[in-house]
Amino acid sequence: MKKINIGLIGFGNIGTGVVKLLRQNDELITKKLGCRLILKKIADLDITASRGVKVPAGVLTTQVRDILDDPEISIVIELMGGYEPARTFVLQAIKNGKHVVTANKAMLATYANEIFPAAQRKGVDVGFEASVGGTIPIIKTLKESLAANRINSIVGIMNGTCNFILTKMTDEGNPFDVVLKEAQTLGFAEADPSFDIKGIDTAHKMAIVLSLAYGRKVNLKDIYLEGITKITSEDIAFAGELGYRIKLLAIGILRDGKVEARIHPTMISSGHLLANVNRNFNAFHLTGDASGPVFLFGQGAGMMPTASAVFSDVMDSARDVLKGVYGRAPLRTINERGMKDIQLVPMDDIETKYYFRFSAVDRPGVLSKISGILGQYNISIASVIQKTREEAGPVPVVMTTYKAREKNVRQALKKIDKLDIVRKKTILIRIEDELF
Repeated sequence: MKKINIGLIGFGNIGTGVVKLLRQNDELITKKLGCRLILKKIADLDITASRGVKVPAGVLTTQVRDILDDPEISIVIELMGGYEPARTFVLQAIKNGKHVVTANKAMLATYANEIFPAAQRKGVDVGFEASVGGTIPIIKTLKESLAANRINSIVGIMNGTCNFILTKMTDEGNPFDVVLKEAQTLGFAEADPSFDIKGIDTAHKMAIVLSLAYGRKVNLKDIYLEGITKITSEDIAFAGELGYRIKLLAIGILRDGKVEARIHPTMISSGHLLANVNRNFNAFHLTGDASGPVFLFGQGAGMMPTASAVFSDVMDSARDVLKGVYGRAPLRTINERGMKDIQLVPMDDIETKYYFRFSAVDRPGVLSKISGILGQYNISIASVIQKTREEAGPVPVVMTTYKAREKNVRQALKKIDKLDIVRKKTILIRIEDELF
């Protein structure tokens, strides 16, 4: 029986999952491929710590060159993460004619426009299903299943840490800081959770998804980004009262040839499927012009779910090796030579509905002053909730709006926040109930 040799760079949590999955389902994988996958080398800086899985003698090495320069290794799996030296290793593997499989969303979001053209020129595959959505097949769905569709919208919950935090805050009423500590204790958040809670991890994934959905080069810095650090239990409670739940959404919408691309906390109807994606799960809601709505849901991270996604790409590359072919599907939905820069709608021009929470003094005329300024900027009020408090101090005034332009909203709030009746900066959360 034919054998295909694999090299693994990075023997951390996901790398360990890859080894476990190959050992666990070796017979099944061999039966489906018609050949045996051999993990010839594993490179990591630490080859002495126990990972709870045994590997044959001679497989572990601290030298990545043992993988990159081995002519018998056909497929390289990169799971070390980060920007460098991952980028250098991947480019060298490509240069040496090896297929690459990676889960490294940060590297791809930043260096995709260097890596994919290099792979096309060399005639090798770059598989990256595991870089977005863990075990959810969002990459293959966009590249293959919906290849004939114009993607009108793609909305996703792409970060399990943020979703876990928002779920717990919603269901238990605990404040952000308390829930974050719980997420860290349970292993759902890193010791330094900045990449997750500030939305950076979601932006990396969104850049990859947009490039596939619209066949365009995406500059990560052009995607509008807000994290969840300003979300309070108070706003979550008001959202529930209004019939919404708050989720960190990545939103891409096709508008007259341009694309809205934004990531921010969003209120969505509590009855929608996305509103009920909870804890550390991820989900994607896509709408194609031919397919209509498509909903994908599953584990967005974790050792074995991510290893499953890695192996989907490994097996694709193995089939190409067996057949001696390449390029059955473009690396990013279209030929790399045809990739042009994406045209994004400026955030100032976005139109959506809004939730405002004003911290105002409890005196007559407050509502008329605030609504008067909103009216000056063509912002129409849809609903108002005004609470009274027994103790002295400002009271929350909550308003939702009909569709308004982002630039107008920003200008109005800047003016409102200068009023002597307003005690704190106004909280703004966007509402989306017409995307689905």
